[in-house]
Amino acid sequence: MSTAKHKEASAPIGLFDSGIGGLSVYLHLAEQLPNERYIYYADTLHVPYGNRDSQDIEALTLTAVKWLHQQGCKLIVIACNSASAHALQTARLHYPNLPIVGLVPALKPAVLASKSAHVAVLATKATLDGTLLNQVISDIALPNQTKVTKYFDPNLVPWVEAGMPEDSVTAEHLRHQLDVFAEQGVDQLVLGCTHYPFFRTYLQQQIAEQNLSIQIVDSGHAVAERVKQLLASHHLLAPSASVLAPQSLREVVESCPIDVHTQRPLIFYASKYDDKLGQLIQRLLGTRVFKLSPLMTYQEQNFTTIDSKSKASTLI
Repeated sequence: MSTAKHKEASAPIGLFDSGIGGLSVYLHLAEQLPNERYIYYADTLHVPYGNRDSQDIEALTLTAVKWLHQQGCKLIVIACNSASAHALQTARLHYPNLPIVGLVPALKPAVLASKSAHVAVLATKATLDGTLLNQVISDIALPNQTKVTKYFDPNLVPWVEAGMPEDSVTAEHLRHQLDVFAEQGVDQLVLGCTHYPFFRTYLQQQIAEQNLSIQIVDSGHAVAERVKQLLASHHLLAPSASVLAPQSLREVVESCPIDVHTQRPLIFYASKYDDKLGQLIQRLLGTRVFKLSPLMTYQEQNFTTIDSKSKASTLI
């Protein structure tokens, strides 16, 4: 491999979401591509995207993609169903030479796996109304004579970010909705928002306790597979020697000053950052991550400018 190609292959993968839900996609990527470096940008200043109009979502998404491109990312994952639904094609037109992977709820595998010909999709309103999902319904569900039930609960994302207390009203509603789906004959439940895989275990526990015949499906694994295929086809897979062994990595991090150019598994940026957000990230990623002191500052003031007011933290 030439020096230039080696440098390009060692560049980071960029991930973008309106919030921290896309970290569920990062976990799939880190599992399948452990040698890669990752830069994550959360537009927490403008979250949520789910109730914004299409033009607004597109403008915000293009700003994020532009910023990640400027950081030298070799591939970008739009790890947000709403952003993908309304801005993926436009982003690809703006950056024709940059591989960009979007998210669409994993409806196709759910339809093909369904024995009852009835599947349900949990997602935000923007995703449920977006062209990507409805194209899959037209191209896959209808020809397979499969009914698709759409379900939206605006309280699910706040519930995840509150730590998913099982004694909350939202948890009770979710348990009840599983009963409703079962009564309707749903046998495949698609998690169509990147926050939702964080309560997958809770759903599976409830399904087991109630002895329901429902399978849970999410997009993270398929996205990671697609990223791996694209990197391989473009000869952009990171060389295994380009990252430190896990044992050495912790030693280096604890003994050296933080440098944005030092290779890390994940560098997290947010357009609005505070300690509460840092604690939430810690809780969602668990033992996979420990938080370091702030290393750079960014603040998105509008659709086109980023200056120096919020924090970015390196996560391991």
